[in-house]
Amino acid sequence: MDPYTVLGLKKDATADEIKKAYRKIARTDHPDLNPDDPAAEARFRQAVQAYDLLKDPEQRRRFDAGEIDETGAEQAPRGYYRDDARRPENPYTRGGPRPQDADPFAEGFDADDFFASFARARAAPGGGYDRGPSMDLPGRDVQYRLSVPFLDAARGARTRITLPDGDALEVAIPEGARDGQVLRLRGKGEPGYGAGPPGNALITLDVSDHPLFSREDDDILMTLPISIDEAILGGKVRVETVTGAVNASVPPGASSGQILRLRGRGLKKRGGGYGDQRVTLLIVAPPQIDDDLRQFMEKWRTDHAYDPRGGKGTL
Repeated sequence: MDPYTVLGLKKDATADEIKKAYRKIARTDHPDLNPDDPAAEARFRQAVQAYDLLKDPEQRRRFDAGEIDETGAEQAPRGYYRDDARRPENPYTRGGPRPQDADPFAEGFDADDFFASFARARAAPGGGYDRGPSMDLPGRDVQYRLSVPFLDAARGARTRITLPDGDALEVAIPEGARDGQVLRLRGKGEPGYGAGPPGNALITLDVSDHPLFSREDDDILMTLPISIDEAILGGKVRVETVTGAVNASVPPGASSGQILRLRGRGLKKRGGGYGDQRVTLLIVAPPQIDDDLRQFMEKWRTDHAYDPRGGKGTL
């Protein structure tokens, strides 16, 4: 199917729109979330194939230009091989092009494809035109994308990827994994040629958003609502972190926007140690203002009025 249609997009979609469309399908149709729904699994596989094609600007350009099909396979070139088929047979080359016409650098010739075909022909049992010793070549790498919950990326986790052929691949998500990080599973790609080793599986992580936490480098960010009395009097408050809840101290006279820093409560750093968690305070008024609070605040304002803006906020 057309990859744009699979992702529900138009051909002028931006890279960000392509990524969002893929993530939306992954969140609803992933086989791990729909173990008994073959239709959802089919939609997910199509979305993976479509995203793998369109996420790469060069591959997308080539598809739009008709140079490759929706699977990424080369379309029939207009140059060397097709033109040769039309040329008169040369009896001295057993049906090949006439020597004066054979141009190995003609339009459409792809040196990488030519030598890859050459290697495969030699590696195949009794292969092709060269019956010499087989060549040992490593297998190709294969690429996958994996949607990862925010807390799994923060804490580290183990999960499984369901492959297009139905097999499963065990994946260890490292603690502190980042959105877009690529994991390399050695030997989990395509088989090699001859005695060549298999390729690798390259897994790109798509870390989902979290309703409470966000990330900046190795720090965790969050906003913490506090009451008026907690802001004025200070005290201990419960704060959620990626590894569990802790008690934090709100200083007396705290203001909205003030930041509390919880040392070492962030994400694991690549060089060792952990980042911090930065907690931004937000003063929230009570849902209902009763007479006691209103009268108290009116009297307090009369006796202790102050200007929190200090001239700021005016033109």
